[in-house]
Amino acid sequence: MLYRMSAARAAFRAAANPNAAAVRSAVSGNVFRAQLTSIARPSLRTPASKLALAVHKPVTTALVRYSSNKAQVTHEDEDVDMMAGVKNDVKVIKETFTLDEVPKEALYFGLAGVIPYLATSINTCYLAWEINNQALGGSGFLLSADTASLLLHLTEPIQVGYGAVILSFLGAIHWGLEWAGYGGKHGFRRYATGCIAPAVAWPTLLLPVEYALITQFLAFTFLYYNDARAASRGLAPHWYGMYRFVLTFIVGASIVATLIGRERISQSVSEEHTISEKIQALLFLRKKEIEEAKLRAEEEKNASAE
Repeated sequence: MLYRMSAARAAFRAAANPNAAAVRSAVSGNVFRAQLTSIARPSLRTPASKLALAVHKPVTTALVRYSSNKAQVTHEDEDVDMMAGVKNDVKVIKETFTLDEVPKEALYFGLAGVIPYLATSINTCYLAWEINNQALGGSGFLLSADTASLLLHLTEPIQVGYGAVILSFLGAIHWGLEWAGYGGKHGFRRYATGCIAPAVAWPTLLLPVEYALITQFLAFTFLYYNDARAASRGLAPHWYGMYRFVLTFIVGASIVATLIGRERISQSVSEEHTISEKIQALLFLRKKEIEEAKLRAEEEKNASAE
């Protein structure tokens, strides 16, 4: 009876112990001890051994299954939580940069308005590449260097002039908002904001191309900042800030691509004359015309005197 109770207690201790190694040592030790001390009673040895072995295998298997299931559930929860965070971030970005609330007419005309920027930018990069091929390899791919240079000089005023027109248009929008009374009447301040854009835009037509494009890039950036503030303060539609961001990004990228394309033109190509050099050339021509007029007047006076 004592030996049977000892084996049963060993089996229950093994079932309560979460450590598999401790389970095996505790059960095997008690069973071995019971076998050595029960030689005189062989009938008690067999039931205790069977009970211990019957308890040992299910407990170990259950502990292993519990551990693996717990680890699997934990990893699955972590993966689910991580994917949920990524999806939430994507959703926030999508909602931030959405243009669903922009009127379709304004969106279509605005996107069409950036096509000249993209076209002139791509054309400038291509012509610069042709000029480089002529300077480095001796021949262009499709166009000669002279033809590419001529087309490049024709493209420059188109891009700069179109930029000046669009800047003036963006300033005039604030006049329209003031006349419509959107967000209240603000008078002089809003009218002045509309006048800044053309005041900066039109003088760029007199600058060299690189300086004109840089100035227009800064002007577009400033106007976007001003328009975004107006939208956040209720002085313009709430969608106007994101709308202007998308269009300004395309225009700014086009201007940067144009500047990079012009920078890559080989140094062997003659550089464009600056505005000061053009003014000096005009003054020199004017001076020559005055001198020639004086010489003709003296010759006529001498001829009449004779």
